[in-house]
Amino acid sequence: MDRKLNTSRPLAVLDIETTGVVPLHDRIVEIAILRMEQDGRSATFHKRINPGIPIPPEASSVHGIRDEDVVDCPSFRELAGKIAEILSGCDLVGYNVIKFDIPFLQSEFTRTQMSFSLDQSRVIDAWRIFQRKEPRDLASALRFYCKEQLSSAHSAAADAEACWRVLSAQLNAYGDLPLEVTALQDFCNPHDDRFVDRDRKFEWRHNQATVAFGRNRGRSLKEMAKVDPGFLEWMLKSDFAQETKEIAKKALHGEFPERDTSHFHCR
Repeated sequence: MDRKLNTSRPLAVLDIETTGVVPLHDRIVEIAILRMEQDGRSATFHKRINPGIPIPPEASSVHGIRDEDVVDCPSFRELAGKIAEILSGCDLVGYNVIKFDIPFLQSEFTRTQMSFSLDQSRVIDAWRIFQRKEPRDLASALRFYCKEQLSSAHSAAADAEACWRVLSAQLNAYGDLPLEVTALQDFCNPHDDRFVDRDRKFEWRHNQATVAFGRNRGRSLKEMAKVDPGFLEWMLKSDFAQETKEIAKKALHGEFPERDTSHFHCR
């Protein structure tokens, strides 16, 4: 028998797609809200949105939405009233909605200068449930793959032995895992072409190297070198990977990474 959620208010299941991952700089390009009433009725609101800024190729590669797809779509400002109406009186449901969808939604409403608050909404995040109920620590892996309990957790010797047993079990469980060490390393560390460096401190935005962390997240390297070189100098003195420091050092001398865009295809 299926277990049902006890609700005292309608539920709004929310998902968005965006131009990037920084609410301060990025915009929503698509929104879907599934509103579920207590009597079992449901309705879906689904709109693409013209963000008013170019959609970077790296974002399009994730969700498939490009500038030409939203050129005739309404802005968030035009849809804000309807979105607020749909969410009014609802509790929210989403996947990673606490860290991603809600901050973006709040930023968009702030830009419209429209009075709207989610403070009274209770939030259910399926991603957080997944993380808590299906932990990914070594003890959990040993139980899952080897049907064993890790009796001496956090003993270095016991953990090393358990790790080897888990890896051996994984190679047997997944027939498509490579058995050659270099290939398996590539599987464990896939190249993500959204980032300039392996340490993921710089990312591509509109094909320009951009800071990907901290208070300057979303600012291009060229801008940093011009208006705040002290930030890059601080990076050189701090505990960053050598590759990352080399990018910062070159930026201070007016040399910036260039992205290979030959693999991008318009459609």
